[in-house]
Amino acid sequence: MSYLKFEKALMTNLQESLRREVLRTSRSGAYSSSTVVDCNTRKYHGLFVIPIPSIDEENHVMISSLDASVVQHGAEFNLGLHMYQGGVFNPNGHKYIREFNCDKVPTTIYRVGGVLLRKEVILQNYDDRVMVRYTIDDAHSPVTLRLRPFLAFRRCDELTHENWQANTSYKEVDGGITMRMYKEYPDLYMQLSRKFEFKYNPVWNKNLEYYKEADRGYDFHEDLFVPGYFEIDMKKGDEVIFTASLDSINVSNLKKLFQKEVDVRRPRDNFYNTLVAAAHQFHYKETPKGAKGPVPEDKKEHYLLAGYPWFKVRARDTFISLPGLTLAVDEEDYFRATMKTAAKALYDFMDGKPLSVNIYEIEQPDIMLWCIWAIQQYSKKVGKEQTYKDYGKLVVDMITYISKNKHIYLKLKDNGLLWTNGREKPMTWMNSVANGKPVVPRTGYIVEFNALWYNALCFCADMLEANGGDKKVIANLQKMAEKAKASFVETFETPAGYLFDYREEGIEDWNVRPNQIFAVALDYSPLDTVQQKTVLDFCTRELLTPKGLRTLSPKSGGYNPMYVGPQIKRDYAYHNGTAWPWLGGFYMEACLKIYKRTRLSFVQRQMVGFEDEMMYHATGTISELFDGNPPFHGRGAMAFAMNVAEILRTMKLIDEYNY
Repeated sequence: MSYLKFEKALMTNLQESLRREVLRTSRSGAYSSSTVVDCNTRKYHGLFVIPIPSIDEENHVMISSLDASVVQHGAEFNLGLHMYQGGVFNPNGHKYIREFNCDKVPTTIYRVGGVLLRKEVILQNYDDRVMVRYTIDDAHSPVTLRLRPFLAFRRCDELTHENWQANTSYKEVDGGITMRMYKEYPDLYMQLSRKFEFKYNPVWNKNLEYYKEADRGYDFHEDLFVPGYFEIDMKKGDEVIFTASLDSINVSNLKKLFQKEVDVRRPRDNFYNTLVAAAHQFHYKETPKGAKGPVPEDKKEHYLLAGYPWFKVRARDTFISLPGLTLAVDEEDYFRATMKTAAKALYDFMDGKPLSVNIYEIEQPDIMLWCIWAIQQYSKKVGKEQTYKDYGKLVVDMITYISKNKHIYLKLKDNGLLWTNGREKPMTWMNSVANGKPVVPRTGYIVEFNALWYNALCFCADMLEANGGDKKVIANLQKMAEKAKASFVETFETPAGYLFDYREEGIEDWNVRPNQIFAVALDYSPLDTVQQKTVLDFCTRELLTPKGLRTLSPKSGGYNPMYVGPQIKRDYAYHNGTAWPWLGGFYMEACLKIYKRTRLSFVQRQMVGFEDEMMYHATGTISELFDGNPPFHGRGAMAFAMNVAEILRTMKLIDEYNY
């Protein structure tokens, strides 16, 4: 029985079903996404969305949706569902849905009179190909299936409208047709696994409406082109597979290929397995720059996407996510493969060279600190000896680079603390901008930067000492750590006991923010036990929610917990009260670190709030952020790597305490 299952009563209630999204991805960067009733509510939704590097670095919606109709005894029953201008739904195919589940692949079961139709959608794991299998599970007489593709041929962050430039012609290919609506795009192949007849009936479907874009203050109407429909005669027990790709395929292989892809999928039959499947959605492989000819999968560059549907590969997200998405699920090989790619970017940056890999924001000042933290988690898994062999040089090189003040955005001051200028440009993970300025202008001495710096110095010294490293280097690291520790307490501790979020000459941020939790959660803390408990208690009282830590205390000025409305309004709320699950992961680690098993049941109860999310928003994964006030609705991107990662890492910590 599927863990993620929705019955007819929910599916026919559009107020509930339209809030639940479905996301499936491939490791080539392609994705397929809609709602559980297959009605697109975002411009980012689409049956077949792929990167097209020959055009730009964005994803492109090739096929927005594929409507199926069942024809029996001359009557046509359209199973599709679209929202049009004014909130009008047509057709109303959701009323035929009997059940939807997301076990291995998203599966919808329709009942039309005596016909029971099962639809399954899957993406080929290492290729830009979507496959949709339709099976007639029951029918009293022969039926005809009609499939209508709604074509977009556009960037996922744009909308399209009827236009004279569109090439609406098609060409026949083996088992299907091919179309190329605009000259800059490649050919789109649409093929089927069994005999069909294509009825050319070109029409623009106008004024489709995406209410989630309206909520975000963006344009929300578009026109989609339907070239006609594929007609397939079927009877009970028959199946047909529709596939779309940029390459043609031998259609006789489709049945075997579809089943092969199903067999390698992890069943989403419990909370843990569902999260692991969600973690794999962020895996992304790319052919190295300059490579000639086909490249084997194990020779490609390995990445972690920051989230779906609009995030790219970002350096900070990569290093924060890496331990949870790999080590916590016993996938050390992917950790090493991803770190190998990331290390190229780090050395390119340190050597002043153009990046040879596609990782964004490698220049941000805390990137190296998070990289060392990720390597520290690796050492817990494999030991300091193996870590030293694999990454000892990288860790030492990064600390040396920072300590010699070579970083363009980071300075080591005489007091042993790191300093950055964030007045004009955001330099931390709290990076929202409004009117060209940081919404939260964190500048000067940043609390998590310096907690991470102290932790990095201590970890590096201990790793070198455990492996017979140079004693002078070790002594210097220890001396730097001691200076940083003393200055940290002097700089960040407030008279109330919590920590300043940042301090600059003449500026003290007295707001209670969650970034202080890192000074408690990290293995090496610059705070003593009493100070750590005080900080943890402040976070518990003022920041903790069932969905993670708030970005600002309700008692602080400017508290804005609801991430809704136009872009400018959401920019001001982004880090001023919303709750983030990944911060909750570090909070729970701090709880277990300070209170050990006495807080274990409390941490386990906190996880219940995340398990509830499996059935809401993007089913089977975790949204980017949540409102800071009840009922804590999920907002932003439908899937966010750091959130999934930290929940998995927390589950691993719970298991370790249970043993």
